[in-house]
Amino acid sequence: MLRDITLGQYYPANSAIHKLDPRVKLAGTMVFIVSLFAFRSVEAYIAATAFLAAVIYISRVPLKFMLKGLKSIFMLMLITVVFNLFLTRGTPVFHFWILTVTKEGIETAAFMAIRLVYLILGSSVMTLTTTPNDLTDGLEKALRPLSKVRVPVHEIAMMMSIALRFIPILLEETDKIMKAQMARGADFESGGLIQKAKNMIPLLVPLFISAFRRANDLAMAMEARGYHGGEGRTKMKPLVYQRRDHLAYLSLLLYLVLMFFVNRIGFFAGLY
Repeated sequence: MLRDITLGQYYPANSAIHKLDPRVKLAGTMVFIVSLFAFRSVEAYIAATAFLAAVIYISRVPLKFMLKGLKSIFMLMLITVVFNLFLTRGTPVFHFWILTVTKEGIETAAFMAIRLVYLILGSSVMTLTTTPNDLTDGLEKALRPLSKVRVPVHEIAMMMSIALRFIPILLEETDKIMKAQMARGADFESGGLIQKAKNMIPLLVPLFISAFRRANDLAMAMEARGYHGGEGRTKMKPLVYQRRDHLAYLSLLLYLVLMFFVNRIGFFAGLY
């Protein structure tokens, strides 16, 4: 299960998506996520599916590798679908015991499941095609106007970069500790919910100790190298927009126009 989490990992490849400015990928991810919640129609989700499929194909990241990240949110998706399926009021479709499934509930559950899947896949494209350093630089550059109102933009970007960088490290550390504890006779599978929670103590205690130790080592290393925030710091590779970045922004604009257009047409309006 731990190996299935792809968030925070970088997949090296020579693709047009990898070469884009990180600000473009941040903007594209935000536009895609907003479009999933702003437009709710079969036509709009068909357009979103085509757009996401094209981006994944151009990124040259294997689809199988990206789909692994969905396993970690399967329970969340299942709970979301069940709650929307049985707790949404509307036109009854069938009744089971004290539970009633409605037409509106089926529609809402389907849309929520699609949104969660596309949200994870869309976010994964950004993290898999952007190194943590580039993502930090892009986020800091994009949020720079907020520094005028005393928002610590550099510190926020640095914290997000460190968090993303530590995700695969902590997952690897968790896997090592779990295997070591299982070799000593620890059981993480048997028992009820309370017993399983108690069985996690031998895993969580050394994991927290390791995380605090890594954080302390990182802080000491940054201090030893004279790090004092972003004031007066320069970039070895400053971000500069290229022609491909402007074309990518144009593609995002065309995507929004297409989503608005197909959402208004309503070819499948009679189906929902």
